[in-house]
Amino acid sequence: MFLVSCVTMLRERSTGTLERLMTLPVHKVDLLAGYALAFAGVATVQATLTSCVGFALLGLVVQGSTVGVVVLAVLNAILGMSLGLFVSAFARSEFQAVQFFPGLMLPQLVLCGLLAPRDGMATALRWLSDILPMSYAYDALTRISAASSWTTDLTVDLLVILGVTVLALILGAATLPRRTA
Repeated sequence: MFLVSCVTMLRERSTGTLERLMTLPVHKVDLLAGYALAFAGVATVQATLTSCVGFALLGLVVQGSTVGVVVLAVLNAILGMSLGLFVSAFARSEFQAVQFFPGLMLPQLVLCGLLAPRDGMATALRWLSDILPMSYAYDALTRISAASSWTTDLTVDLLVILGVTVLALILGAATLPRRTA
């Protein structure tokens, strides 16, 4: 969803659609919220289909809540979408938008704990992983799939995911130019 939202928003800006929309009496936050809702629908479909394939066709089994895993997959897709909308303001071409993916998402993938446990990382890397949103998304998925009980740590993970999503959308609206060059 990061790439889809980033490239689509960039296209809206480069074709002049976004500039025409900005002439309406609409705030930038409202405009970005509209795009976010549309992309959130796509993210929900994408995450639900992926989860259905995993659970129904591939036989994925979790000890915890299957519904919880699907809900977290949707929230994580929406997080990726909001980061893509935010980053799209800094890209000048589709190629540059695609280049943001490895620059922003690859470090998070490496440091979130998926490839190597965060406990075994060097102190500086562990600190860096503690401020990256994907670490919280991975931890939440790990917690919800391992046990069906709700924990304080899971609540913290969800609050960070939701907080970063909202913050990225607000920053995306703040960096949205009124006019394109």
